[in-house]
Amino acid sequence: MNAAVDSAAQAPAIRIPELRLRELGLQDYEPVWRDMQAYTQVRDSGSPDQLWLLQHRPIYTLGLNGRTENLVQTGDIPVARVDRGGQVTYHAPGQLVAYVLYDLARAGLGVRDLVRRLEGAVIDTLGHWDIAAVGREDAPGVYVEGAKIAALGLRVRRGRCYHGLSLNVAMDLAPFAGIHPCGHRGLAVTQVRDLGGPSDLTLIGSRLSQALAERLGCRLTPFEGAVAGRPH
Repeated sequence: MNAAVDSAAQAPAIRIPELRLRELGLQDYEPVWRDMQAYTQVRDSGSPDQLWLLQHRPIYTLGLNGRTENLVQTGDIPVARVDRGGQVTYHAPGQLVAYVLYDLARAGLGVRDLVRRLEGAVIDTLGHWDIAAVGREDAPGVYVEGAKIAALGLRVRRGRCYHGLSLNVAMDLAPFAGIHPCGHRGLAVTQVRDLGGPSDLTLIGSRLSQALAERLGCRLTPFEGAVAGRPH
């Protein structure tokens, strides 16, 4: 009995990796994108994973292999060609963006598994407000009754990813009519507010960040002190 107790006492504690939460508020797209690239470039095997929550000013973003024919009528809204996967989407205030700067190699995960975990975190979050959502094998993202509520797009460099997901909460959805969302002609979009959920992005952000940490097997901690392009 004593030997068993002593052996257990000497067993090393399981270390749960950190996911450092950084809340950025309303931001222009390009500076945040460049900060993600910079952090991914300089981080090493000991650098913490990070989760950035924010909103963007209005912009369409077209993925690395995105087709310009999916830009239908963009008007005065700027378009940025960026280095994530996927086609075209729209960002604006009232949409919650979650950028996941995550070391896939260290976690032993593949890209497909990560995508499913991100989708699962959104589904968990929406389920808290009794909104039944699903993923689709043929089109990454999260859907409610066939309408897209969250888009996903990632970039992986040296086993580490950046970019992430956007969740429509309480925004003007009209500019989605200016594109074929995610490259799908006629795809309907929806948002949390229109489905009976809250309009408070802080509330939803808190729930989503916890769900992401749980799905990634991480411990959510506050971001402390350094600029985005430095690993500590």
